[in-house]
Amino acid sequence: MADIMKVGCHLSASGGFLAMGKDAVKVGANVFQFFTRNPRGGTAKAIDPADVAAFHAFCGENGISHLLAHAPYTLNACAANERTLTFARETMADDLVRMEAVPGNLYNFHPGSHVGQGMEKGIELIAETLNMVLKPEQTTTVLLETMAGKGSEVGGRFEELRAILDRVELNDHMGVCLDTCHVHDGGYDVVNDLEGVLREFDRVIGLDRLRAIHLNDSKNPFSSHKDRHEVIGGGSLGLDAVKRIINHPLLRSLPFYLETPNELDGYAKEIALLRSMREE
Repeated sequence: MADIMKVGCHLSASGGFLAMGKDAVKVGANVFQFFTRNPRGGTAKAIDPADVAAFHAFCGENGISHLLAHAPYTLNACAANERTLTFARETMADDLVRMEAVPGNLYNFHPGSHVGQGMEKGIELIAETLNMVLKPEQTTTVLLETMAGKGSEVGGRFEELRAILDRVELNDHMGVCLDTCHVHDGGYDVVNDLEGVLREFDRVIGLDRLRAIHLNDSKNPFSSHKDRHEVIGGGSLGLDAVKRIINHPLLRSLPFYLETPNELDGYAKEIALLRSMREE
C-alpha cells in the first residue's frame, strides 16, 4: 500500500462539517483540525444531521480522514475556581457526545494550568475530570497535548502527561498529541536530537500513545517556555528539522496538523511544501 502523507491544518467550523471538508480539499489537505466551539468558550453550534451525512460522503470521495477536534482554550481541567472547573467538565462531556457524529476520530485539549495549586494537584484534577467525562462506549480518542511549560501549565514535561494517564481509569481512550513548537520551547531538542526526544517519549509515555502531531515552527528560541507558533521554516526549528520530523520512521505515518499563523492560501503553500519534502 502506498505511503500517503496525512497532512492538514486548522479550519474554521463556522460553516459546518461539509464546508470544512471542502476547505480541506481546497488547500490540499487530507486531514484537518477544528475547534468544537468558539476557542474562547461559549455554547456550541447545533450539529445538522444532513450536513454530517453529506460530509461523510464527501470524505469518502476525497480521502479525508483523521479529524482532530480541539477543545476551547478557556477549558482548564485543573482550575482552582469551581465555576471554571465545572465549565471545563461540562464542555468536555458535551464535546465528546457531539464527536460521536463523526465516530472514531480524535479530541485534543491543553491539560490545563494549576494556577498556584501545585503540579501534583493539577495532575490529580485533570485525571479526575477525565474520569468523569470518559465513557466506555465512546469511539473518540482523547489526546493530551504536550505543552511549552509556561507559567503554571501542566504538560510541559512528559512525566506530567504520564502521571495523568496513570490515573485515568479508561486510559484505552487516551493518547497524546505532540506539538513541535511546544516541545521545542519546553526544552526537548527536536532540532538537534530528535532521536533522543523520541527515545525519552517512548521511555516515559510510550510511542504507542502518540496519535497526532501539531506541526509548528517557533518564534522563540529553544527552551524559552513561550509558546508562540511561526510559519514552517520561519522560526527556530527551521526547514531541516521539519523535514526530519515528517520523514522519521516512527512519525511519518501519523497525521500532521498545521497551526501556523496563516489563512487558507498560506496553509495551501505550506502543505504543498511539506509534500515536496516527503521522502519515498
